[in-house]
Amino acid sequence: MPTDLAEAIAPDLPEVLATHVDDATTRVVTSKTHEIPLDDQGLVPLESLGEEHRTQQDWDVMIVMTDLPRRVDTRPIATAATVRARSGMVSVPGLGALLVHRRARQAIVHLVRALTRHEDGSEGARPPGISRFSPLRHVNAEEDTDAHLALVGLRGKLRLVAGMVRDNRPWRLVPHLSSATAAAAATGAYAIVTTSFWSMATSLSPVRLLLISLVAISAMTTWLIIYNRLWDSAGDRDARAKAMLYNAATLITIVFGVSCMYLLLYLAGLLAALALIDPDYFSSQLNRPISFDTYLKLVWLASSVGIVAGALGSSLESEDAVRDATYGKRELARQRGRDTSSE
Repeated sequence: MPTDLAEAIAPDLPEVLATHVDDATTRVVTSKTHEIPLDDQGLVPLESLGEEHRTQQDWDVMIVMTDLPRRVDTRPIATAATVRARSGMVSVPGLGALLVHRRARQAIVHLVRALTRHEDGSEGARPPGISRFSPLRHVNAEEDTDAHLALVGLRGKLRLVAGMVRDNRPWRLVPHLSSATAAAAATGAYAIVTTSFWSMATSLSPVRLLLISLVAISAMTTWLIIYNRLWDSAGDRDARAKAMLYNAATLITIVFGVSCMYLLLYLAGLLAALALIDPDYFSSQLNRPISFDTYLKLVWLASSVGIVAGALGSSLESEDAVRDATYGKRELARQRGRDTSSE
């Protein structure tokens, strides 16, 4: 995702920087992709990377874009800058799930201004060019960075979690979990063509069917998280805050992915029911007239039963397959590193 984002915005950056930073300087922007080894704390070593790559590439300024969420002093951040190494970093999850290209350009403008001394941010100030509704605030940092943009308040945390979920791409759950999808589809199809199931489905109210759907989605979500050990636990306060962040992203990712599977199962089941079940035969079995709503209720219940079976089918998947389907690349590496360190 950071590579795709960098390549998409790089062609426009010289003009954007000329407009918002300094029109007296002609800038050449290039993008390269590297696998970045993390330091002992699991963070991007921004200063050492800047000293190494700026010299090799003859860059005046280097900006790293990573899909690793970053926190400083318990607060999530969107950017970090170290003037000593003339290097900055954009944490892509900190940009949120919407308007990512525009927010990335704004973040890079802010970093270039800071690294070329065109901007001296004061504590708590809103960066120029960023909406007053944005949760981003300038913070003078300590330790390895000189300054960063923090995501403040509840809106900032929600933006970070949304960005992490987007990076995980939860819609990949369906094609990756083939055994779970097959089990869900087979069970749903069996329910659709079983006449004894028809009376049960049509006797339920929409409210009860909705509750059954929610229970089914919750059951598969819980099973995937617990069975595949996707839930983080931690002891100290700071680690607990980080675990809560990752757990929230994991939970939303799984719920979104299972909901996508449910929707696809419902649409496929509806087409199958309309094609296989003759309306007159359907009516004769129920001993009453039917309508399109009757088909909808039948497929609704069948899909819920199928999703529960899909949870059991997911047991046939390897743990790595489930994690491949539910985590972005950087988060996947973090999870595997966590498991290795706990053995």
